[in-house]
Amino acid sequence: MKVVKTDIEGLLIIEPRVFADERGYFFESFSNRKFAELTGLDVQFVQDNESLSGRGVLRGLHFQKEPHAQAKLVRVVRGRVLDVAVDIRPESPTYGRYVAVELSGTNHRQLFIPKGFAHGYVALEEDTVFQYKCDDYYHPEVEGGIAWNDPAIGIEWPLPEDELTLSEKDQKWPNLNEVCEF
Repeated sequence: MKVVKTDIEGLLIIEPRVFADERGYFFESFSNRKFAELTGLDVQFVQDNESLSGRGVLRGLHFQKEPHAQAKLVRVVRGRVLDVAVDIRPESPTYGRYVAVELSGTNHRQLFIPKGFAHGYVALEEDTVFQYKCDDYYHPEVEGGIAWNDPAIGIEWPLPEDELTLSEKDQKWPNLNEVCEF
């Protein structure tokens, strides 16, 4: 497993060691011991989630507020996404900045998203299967979100707006400057 730091402190790209041959491939998708050893983080994941999306489905930008903020480890099993994490930590020098990473069932990359980030992704292929681990359970009473197209953040989504499909809830999130402090 290889850990790649991003331009934003705490956001980490995880590249597993993949063993491939004519039969297919094998890789260890998660090892708590190796994760802690390579990142210095002691994260205890308590919930795994999975979603299926068609091309153009955009989910996000979501977060949970304290006391149930979540760290996540996200990956794609099948298909391809542009995965985005936005720093919403008010005291952070990178507040309002984002990192976008292509995750796919082919590249096997994962993104570790610490607490204090809004998260979202857009599926770039049909039948994209997205999985993620969370270090706290879902608590709807502290759920929050940011507009996917907030001009102050300026995310460069790879598909035109008329090809995107969002839930009603995701269409109504406020811009970052309207969100209560994390």
